[in-house]
Amino acid sequence: MSTTTNKKILEGVVVSTKMQKTAVVEVSRYVKHPKYGKYLNRSKHYKAHDPEGKAVVGARVRIEECNPISKDKHFRLI
Repeated sequence: MSTTTNKKILEGVVVSTKMQKTAVVEVSRYVKHPKYGKYLNRSKHYKAHDPEGKAVVGARVRIEECNPISKDKHFRLI
């Protein structure tokens, strides 16, 4: 019996560390428009758990999906 976990791992840039134990990470992806075929940059902000507070604004980090920590926070820094 093997238990494999398919947790999402995303890479992005820290844009805010103003909250306690939380870093806001902006994850950008390069997608093709379904109708027009043009490639676009799409970005989304994720709140990630940072218990030691070691993230700094502008740093490139990886975040991993986890159980909900709060209402908005369901990722943690790796």
